[in-house]
Parts: sequence; C-alpha cells; structure tokens
Amino acid sequence: MTGKLRKAAIIGAGQVGASCAYAMLNQSVCDEILLVGRSEKRTQAQALDLSHCVDFSHSRTKVRAGALDECCDMDLILLCAGENPGDGRTRLDLLDSSYELYKDMIGRLMQTGFDGIFLVAANPVDIVTHLVWKLSGLPRERVIGSGTSIDTARLKTLLSEHLPVDPRSVHGYVMGEHGESQFPVWSHVTVGGKPLGDILAQHPERFRSLSLDEIALRTRNAGWEILLGKGSTHYGIAAALTAIARSILNNDHRIMAVSAILDGEYGQRDIGIGVPAILSRGGIQEVLELRLSEAERELFERSCAIVRQTMAKLPAL
Repeated sequence: MTGKLRKAAIIGAGQVGASCAYAMLNQSVCDEILLVGRSEKRTQAQALDLSHCVDFSHSRTKVRAGALDECCDMDLILLCAGENPGDGRTRLDLLDSSYELYKDMIGRLMQTGFDGIFLVAANPVDIVTHLVWKLSGLPRERVIGSGTSIDTARLKTLLSEHLPVDPRSVHGYVMGEHGESQFPVWSHVTVGGKPLGDILAQHPERFRSLSLDEIALRTRNAGWEILLGKGSTHYGIAAALTAIARSILNNDHRIMAVSAILDGEYGQRDIGIGVPAILSRGGIQEVLELRLSEAERELFERSCAIVRQTMAKLPAL
C-alpha cells in the first residue's frame, strides 16, 4: 500500500456503494473515500451528503467524487457497480452485464498505476472476482470478493434467534457460491466454543423446533426475501464490505468467509469461491482449509462445478 493515508475508492455510487461509504465513514475505516459513479451529478450529491456526516463521526474522513483516473494511489478499490438480480434472474444470470461493465474498466484502472487491492461486490461475485484477477494481473491474494461473508452473517443471526445468544457468539461459515449452491459448514459451527451438534444432542426437547435444513434454506433465501420486499439488498453487504476493508486497512488478521482465488486449497484451482480466509494488509494472508465431512466436501465440489459451468460462458482471457 502506498502512502501513510488509508485511501479507498468505491466504484458505483448506487445503494450498495453509498451504503458502504456511509458505513466506512461512520466506522472510521479509512482517511479518504473516493466515489466514482456513472452519473456525475448523482455521485457529487452522494459525496456531498456523506461529507455532512463527518461532524457526527469519530474521525475526519474526507469524502469526494471523482473519476477512474484518480484511483492510482488508492490502497483499496471496492467494485460495487452492477445490476441487482430479480425478474426471475439469479445472481449467475448477471454475468453478461458484469462482464461488459468490468472488461474494460479493470484495464483502465490498472493503466493508472493502481497497485493496491480489489474488493469485489458485483454479482455473480465469485466469477467477477476471478474475472478481475485475470484482467488485473494482480497476485491472487490481492483480489478478494465479498463471497459468503453476508451469508455467514445471516446464518449466525438466524441461529442466534433460536438459541438464543448474541450472533457474535456463534462461530461458523457458509461456504461455496454466493448463490443457490451455498451451504453451511455444520460440522464447524460452534456456540461459545461448544459444537452446535453437541448442544442440540444434549437438549433435544429445548431445541426440537430447530431444523438445520430450514435454517440453511432461510440463509440461502434471505437475500431474495429482502430483494422482493424492497427492491435491493445494501445495508448488510455494505457492512460486510466494511468489515473486510477494515481488516485489510488495519491489518486486523480477521477471519472471514470471502471469495478467494484457490490454488490447490480444497483440491481446487483457478476459481473464485467462498472460503474462510485470514485478511491482513496484504489482502488474503491465508486460506483456511477446514476438515469437511464427506457430505460437505461433495456440496463444495458441486458448488465449484456450478460456478465453473457459468465461468465457461465467458470469452477466453
């Protein structure tokens, strides 16, 4: 990362990008936020509106609107521009529009001399993460997707309502595609350090109404529930992006489920997919390889196969 100031650019000044900027500003994640959007008028207005929050935040974060050619000295670029699924389309169905959006943009950003980290939120996030990695030529650890970070948060929230405990006392991960083939890694879910399976076995009457299959389904469908209710999902993913950005810029070494480019981990190569990883100043410091059950391994391989099948529709890079 260059310079002493922590600088982040957010490409896409719509609901996800603006919500992310708002969360980053209020959590004092960085010193400067550059907003880049399709509409100069709207982007300027978003930056102006956000700048009025500084007086009420814990630090003075500079927020301004700008253009792609001003991203050269950014430590982190968050890619939030893109369409929402809907009208019968899944996240995978957004691949064509995301490809058209980013195929030239990434090259333009690299031509500025950008040498930081890409954080991808655009859907289908696993494939767009892989696309950005290929187009940018950056090392794999410096291209990260939001992946199943938000799905993991949804899982913890749903479990916390049944147990009941604070969601932050529930530990575990959703892995695989940020989409229909995702799955909770039940064998590694713990509550206060105690395996969830042990808790359920010891208290069958207390938790007889808790169905793991139903929790997994509600986790997978949570985004659709929000989308159908209000037309977009942006607060949750903005919070997830902010947590990832904070770990990178502050060198926190936090473990989160993100889209990582695999190179042998879990027996997979040349694919972006949701896995737990340690996040630090250099990006992904290490992908954690959990000991999956046989059933979980099959679910992971199935999810990777679905992502690869959709990836195959892209032109050769």
